[in-house]
Amino acid sequence: MNQPELANNLQAALGSDIEALIVEYGEITIEVPSHSILNVCRRLKEDEKFAFEMLMDLCGIDYLHYGCSEWETFEATSRGFERGVRPISDLVKNSHWQKPRLAVVYHLLSLQHNQRLRVRAFVSDHDPVIESVVSIYNSANWYEREAFDLYGILFANHPDLRRILTDYGFIGHPFRKDFPLVGNVEVRYDAKQQRVIYDPVDITPRTLVPKVIRKAKHQQEEA
Repeated sequence: MNQPELANNLQAALGSDIEALIVEYGEITIEVPSHSILNVCRRLKEDEKFAFEMLMDLCGIDYLHYGCSEWETFEATSRGFERGVRPISDLVKNSHWQKPRLAVVYHLLSLQHNQRLRVRAFVSDHDPVIESVVSIYNSANWYEREAFDLYGILFANHPDLRRILTDYGFIGHPFRKDFPLVGNVEVRYDAKQQRVIYDPVDITPRTLVPKVIRKAKHQQEEA
């Protein structure tokens, strides 16, 4: 089954459960409503036309400030790294992103048909909850815990939804775009109390712009 056939079969089988079907860079992505994720994944796995029996990966995405970058520049000082050339608050005013901020992405593989498929489901900004697919793909267990830990996305009916990469007392979700790069707290061992304690971080956050490597004068003349 080639990609046009797969795209047509997906559209015919899933119908209104497909909000968008994107074919780019030799890959197919379908966007589905979050409330349909169980039905969609079950159909993609059990229907012989698709047979996507393996969940290769599951991850969260934060589209906050999507398409905006404080880093875009063609100039930099000789000191190397400086603050962002434009504040993000000015850039977001011109952002054209209209979809929800958070999404869950599922990467599926069919060994039988040698096909791959990306499924994306957006979740509410204020209530980022989506059904767990562990009952369909057991490998989703730790992937969903990772997305919960790093992005704060909740997976309903997950058998054991706990943080998996950060500390038990960690506050916030470090892969969200509004989480400070330097974090909120720093850890140190207190010899008097004989335990690890958390202090507010004392590093001043800033946006860095990579140094622009300029051509030497003779290279510019040759060009």
